[in-house]
Amino acid sequence: MSPAHIAIWIISALSIALMLIRPRDLPEAWWIGIGAAALVVFRLIPLHLAIHAISEGSDVYLFLTGMMLLAQLAHMHGVFNWLATIAIQHARGSRTRLFTLIYIVGTFVTIFLSNDATAVVLTPAVLAATRKSKVEPLPYLFICAFIANAASFVLPISNPANLVVFHTGMPPLAQWLRIFLIASIFSIVATYLTLRWYCRKDLTGSIEVPAETLHLSEAGKLTLIGIAIVAAVLLTASAMGKDLGLPTCISAILIAAVISIRERTRPAAILSEISWSVLPLVAGLFIMVEAINTAGALHLSQTALENLQHLPPIAASMAAAFGTGIGTNLINNLPLGLIAAASIQATHITGALRNVILIGIDLGPNLSVTGSLATILWLIAIRKEGQNVSAWKFLKAGCIIMPPALALATIAVALFTH
Repeated sequence: MSPAHIAIWIISALSIALMLIRPRDLPEAWWIGIGAAALVVFRLIPLHLAIHAISEGSDVYLFLTGMMLLAQLAHMHGVFNWLATIAIQHARGSRTRLFTLIYIVGTFVTIFLSNDATAVVLTPAVLAATRKSKVEPLPYLFICAFIANAASFVLPISNPANLVVFHTGMPPLAQWLRIFLIASIFSIVATYLTLRWYCRKDLTGSIEVPAETLHLSEAGKLTLIGIAIVAAVLLTASAMGKDLGLPTCISAILIAAVISIRERTRPAAILSEISWSVLPLVAGLFIMVEAINTAGALHLSQTALENLQHLPPIAASMAAAFGTGIGTNLINNLPLGLIAAASIQATHITGALRNVILIGIDLGPNLSVTGSLATILWLIAIRKEGQNVSAWKFLKAGCIIMPPALALATIAVALFTH
């Protein structure tokens, strides 16, 4: 490996580490942006390749913009407080019941709006619920992070990484469900049981139930309708094989425009509260993946896939799933999804091996906070509200929660693919 390639790996790893540590409390995007800029300035990646890498993320930027806009609308018009009050009242004083209710809601949000939406839209609502009920927020915040990945392969739209990995070879919905539905159920149930066990001490006792009955404003109702419309748009676009970013963004802008006109609010009031730093963070990740591809990541991935084809099917499936899953925590699942897609195409991998690679990319990130874009968005969302979860604390939970779910889902996919 050449000195330039070694420098690429060091800069990329250091940038991700600094993003998590956040020296001087600088935003996460600064550290990823500095790392990406260093790769260009020191000519470790040509400028035209960096620009090409940024342009490859256009669909992701549009998708995130739409989701952040919806989340801000929901925050402004009291949707989160309303949902929090409903959840607490239905929990009837039980922390465990509240935990289960939030987990069910998180599952449905992930399935029909994507795992990034769970991180961006659901997390603030969960924080509102924990503040109202005066309980330890960590178990309920963990739900948003872990279910965002555990339920992210129920449907193709449940995770943008699904569309990246399969690209032009996306199976029809019926075939997708035949391959992934049972595995998804195993993943969701196993994650629930292990997470509930891990948080068992914080789930004992009762919660405070607010006496007031909170009514949702007309603007809040319109926002909820808008979220449902976006879910329908996502399902339609996925069924038609279209990119999700532009339809999501256009739908969210139209919904925001209607509500702003009706409420006579300035668009600037909405836009100024959105965490726009997420977009340059993602752009920086795209530059890094382009750089580490030139540093040998793509070649290593192709070689590993070729070697796996010589192993017995179950052994190959487990090795591919756990190898990919661990890899997502080293460089994030969005870059690894791009690498995996290119490697699958180059080596002509099909069948169970390709399918379990997707499981590793979607579910493997439950090991650490660096694993998926959804987890990073979740971390940004809770930090914005004055909360924080250290990388070590998340890793301790992830080491217990991720492996059983990944193993069960991998076995199910391998069996149902055959």
